[in-house]
Amino acid sequence: MQIGTHVLRNNLFVAPMAGVTDRPFRQLCKQFGAGLAVSEMVASNSLLWGSEKTRRRANHDGEADPISVQIAGADPQMMADAARYNVDEGAQIIDINMGCPAKKVCNVQAGSALLKNEPLVGQILEAVVKAVQVPVTLKFRTGWDRQNKNALVVAKIAADAGIRLLSIHGRTRACGYTGHAEYDTIREVKAATHLPVIANGDIITPEDAKHVLDYTGADGIMIGRAAQGRPWIFREIEHFLATGEKLPSPLVSEIHTILVAHLHDLHSFYGIERGVKIARKHISWYTKGLTGSASFRHRMNTLATCNEQLEAINRFFEELATGDRRLRYVEETEMMELAA
Repeated sequence: MQIGTHVLRNNLFVAPMAGVTDRPFRQLCKQFGAGLAVSEMVASNSLLWGSEKTRRRANHDGEADPISVQIAGADPQMMADAARYNVDEGAQIIDINMGCPAKKVCNVQAGSALLKNEPLVGQILEAVVKAVQVPVTLKFRTGWDRQNKNALVVAKIAADAGIRLLSIHGRTRACGYTGHAEYDTIREVKAATHLPVIANGDIITPEDAKHVLDYTGADGIMIGRAAQGRPWIFREIEHFLATGEKLPSPLVSEIHTILVAHLHDLHSFYGIERGVKIARKHISWYTKGLTGSASFRHRMNTLATCNEQLEAINRFFEELATGDRRLRYVEETEMMELAA
């Protein structure tokens, strides 16, 4: 797959997730086979660019190319300025957020709220495309609610504006993350546009990935919540799509090694105090479904230092090493919960 001059390893994308797809997580997913990892969204408000959060999100030191940064906002000129700012900071692809359903984003008429205002959608896309020389992509939803699905209209607006790729989440704004993603709309968009289309929503297993690609005809898939604590899902999907065979579950010892390396990276990236807090949710995701993990996660949330976290993790996995050598996945119903 190619976006502009950037040739990707494959057609597997990491979805942008606020508070999750920071540089350490993006790097890890790329190491496990993701062709592209999109950053957390960066606000278009220039008053926020000097904040610690925005500076951290604009930190791409050592990150494997290509670097894709998502921007969010509702003013065409501010979005254009944000695109230029992030390109100056190292972004090689700009992604526009018209998919986030969060109230704090939609309340300022950004994210998926923009789907209600098709003329403004066009103005924003045209302004950003004209502002930068790098490829611009768009992530959006099927519509505002089930009675107002306008993905086909938005796709045409995007193509006319010069957008290079579409990522579509198979839910409406009103759905949030409830219910099940539907792929009929994604299939319709793919049939109607010349742009590459990436399908997103409820892709949890390699079998899901193949089904969605086959059913929609999409050019690629985007994985979000199912990669939390399971960055190796990209390795599993890549192998399954290439061979039709499933890789065995990772060894518990490998999970241990991955988690410890991830924590070191988080502690270094965020600093000790913030790093410990950020690490807690990742530890919870990595250990979900493992024997004794519920009580372990409860204890983990009381630990206040990096060393305490690492020592507790080492003890937990040493105890696991005496049992099953491979990660035992939870039941299918719990897997859906894992992705929720």
